Amino acid sequence: MRELAWKLNMQAVYVLLILFIVLFSPTAQAGTIVRVSTTIGDFSIELLDEIAPITVQNFLNYVNRNDYNGTYFHRVVDDFVAQGGAYRFELYVGPIDVPTDPPIKNEFGLSNTRGTVAMARISGEPNSATNQWFVNLSDNTDLDVIDGGFTVFGNVLGEGMTIVDAIDNQPTIDLGVKASDAPYVTSAYADPMDFLYMNVEVVERLSGAPHVLETNSGLLITSVDIDNGSDLISLNFNAIQPSENFIIQANLESIIPRRGPVEGVASFSSADKRLRIPSLEVNVNGDVVVVQNVVFVLTNTSPVQFTLESFQQ
Repeated sequence: MRELAWKLNMQAVYVLLILFIVLFSPTAQAGTIVRVSTTIGDFSIELLDEIAPITVQNFLNYVNRNDYNGTYFHRVVDDFVAQGGAYRFELYVGPIDVPTDPPIKNEFGLSNTRGTVAMARISGEPNSATNQWFVNLSDNTDLDVIDGGFTVFGNVLGEGMTIVDAIDNQPTIDLGVKASDAPYVTSAYADPMDFLYMNVEVVERLSGAPHVLETNSGLLITSVDIDNGSDLISLNFNAIQPSENFIIQANLESIIPRRGPVEGVASFSSADKRLRIPSLEVNVNGDVVVVQNVVFVLTNTSPVQFTLESFQQ
């Protein structure tokens, strides 16, 4: 009964949201899409499910476990590759290895051209890829002939390479194998909180909007200014099912620092406990609903949950 109540409540919310619906004809994408939210902006990747099915499923296993959330780019070589997926950083502890699944079979089939996404692996061992992946910053066709080639399993979509190139343009520091060419986002490196962090989530469509809600999965991707400039972060929420109200729960592993400015950034005030999103793009089964001045109120701190309070049509 509670699940039915939740579904009915959600339907009522979306009926109201439909008043601002904008139908669109998206560019056809055959594969799964993931959105990579980083410290300096977001880009999306289309996964080549049919060309490299083992590799894509391996990658999605890490994504679906939140293993890539809160990781950092540990190796960015100018005009070559931007690589990550292997490490998180914990204060007073240092780099933390992301647990790996068993290595997978190499599935080389496409050339490592600019904008393609491929698996990293051990030199001389073609079937050794686990969780590390990279974006090709240039046409790296030499990678096609080394030890059976490096498996391409995705393409950066739309204008996403603008963000990837910005990652490439950041200064880097060598702190050892777990941060061999790690980009940092400050004028001078101070500590690993300056690293360039990321989250990776499956989405249903390509979008450049800063705040996106996927209704089928309940995923909300956003960036938030806390207490008028005290902090700026990106993070994800998940809708709680079932619930009598529309409640979202923060994925704390997805909290990463964000560098501004972020156009249309959301805000949270610790004074009134409200999360305000000026414009929210809602994906309703492929149709886009845009609502304004969405307000959530903090209703639980452990776990961190917000309840929808109001929005404007």
